[in-house]
Amino acid sequence: MRINKYIAQSTSLSRRAADTAIADGRVQLNGQTPDAGSQVSSGDIVTIDGRPINPDAQSRTVLINKPAGFVCSRNGQGSRTIYELLPERYRSLNSVGRLDKESSGLLVLTNNGELANTLTHPSYQKVKLYLVTLDKPLEPLHQQFIADKGIQLADGESKFGLQKIEDDATRWRVTMFEGRNRQIRRTFEALGYSVTALHRTQFGEYVLGDIAPAQIVEI
Repeated sequence: MRINKYIAQSTSLSRRAADTAIADGRVQLNGQTPDAGSQVSSGDIVTIDGRPINPDAQSRTVLINKPAGFVCSRNGQGSRTIYELLPERYRSLNSVGRLDKESSGLLVLTNNGELANTLTHPSYQKVKLYLVTLDKPLEPLHQQFIADKGIQLADGESKFGLQKIEDDATRWRVTMFEGRNRQIRRTFEALGYSVTALHRTQFGEYVLGDIAPAQIVEI
């Protein structure tokens, strides 16, 4: 196995970050400094900053149904964090594709950098599904703007799929393949709406299903 892939499967680093760690001299293979193309075989010892790593022993991924009111950072700066909900054995994991404080639903946490990169890098086009409630009915013209033309935000164009839920123009199923910071909320706000509830139900191949609020499922 190529060494950057080995590192990505053993830590929270992506392959690109693993290449940087190798270039910076932080990685050793059997006590020697490897190059980016080195291969790792069974029985080899790989260390980062002097700490041995092992994908079979360390790779771990969990799903959690994040309740609203919790932030995804470790330092909540006065807010409650998702790490308060996690048992000690999961508190070293990193959240992938964060949800903002007032949003709820599916959150993936992992120490597998390769998985995190696959879920978040734009080239992989991982689907994300959300249930969104607005403060007032969405006008058909505005639906068309969002779904067909896109809305220009400060960080670029925003476009996503919209499906009405039960003929209620305040409740929508959102389908998107990116996930910039508060993108859904900012898109609706640009047209004069407020999102009163936002709940993620799918992220790539992972589906929330019947996971209860604050429940943690290891996969």
